[in-house]
Amino acid sequence: MFPGPLGASLAGRALERGLWSLDVRDIRAVATDRHRTVDDTPSGGGLGMVLKADVLAAAIDAAAPADDLRPRLLMSPRGAPLDQARVRALAAGPGALVVCGRFEGVDQRVIDGRGLEEVSIGDYVLSGGELAAMVVLDAAVRLLPGVMGKEASGEDESFSHGLLEYPHYTRPAVWEGRAVPDVLVSGDHARIARWRREQAEALTQARRPDLWRKLKGED
Repeated sequence: MFPGPLGASLAGRALERGLWSLDVRDIRAVATDRHRTVDDTPSGGGLGMVLKADVLAAAIDAAAPADDLRPRLLMSPRGAPLDQARVRALAAGPGALVVCGRFEGVDQRVIDGRGLEEVSIGDYVLSGGELAAMVVLDAAVRLLPGVMGKEASGEDESFSHGLLEYPHYTRPAVWEGRAVPDVLVSGDHARIARWRREQAEALTQARRPDLWRKLKGED
């Protein structure tokens, strides 16, 4: 499944240039039985299977020694929601070890014993953590120095300052009777900046009142 989308576009070109690296590990490689078993039935009964603590811990230990300073993330729908602040912290850090959950979940003992930080990309359930891991990696990689064409291009994006991004327009000046707002072709950079801020605030209030309340310190 990897590099998948991470091998294309900005992340792919940056990977080719050595601006970041990807080391994919198959946890079956450290399983000790002849069937390379990585899961077992849940203690206490129930449906599905659970990733085994001993096998997953061995895979983590093989990928990162005890003194490795990288954060250890477990992609999980019950984790803390991923936000731009966390992405920026990851991009500024030493990298990350990302564990992709599967089946019903992961034995809690390895989460506790290896200090895994559970991270969620949304309130829904995927077949596995691989797609979620790609989201985390893509979001962080694009912020690395040299990856984006212009370093400032990530400054005004949604969530960068607690707001959703303002609307964008380009040529033609009129399309299907809809014109580019006059302010954007006025050449008045102060007015343009003010308009963009007002639009961002209005969109955030309408679409993400939770973000607006947080920005205003009401939460």
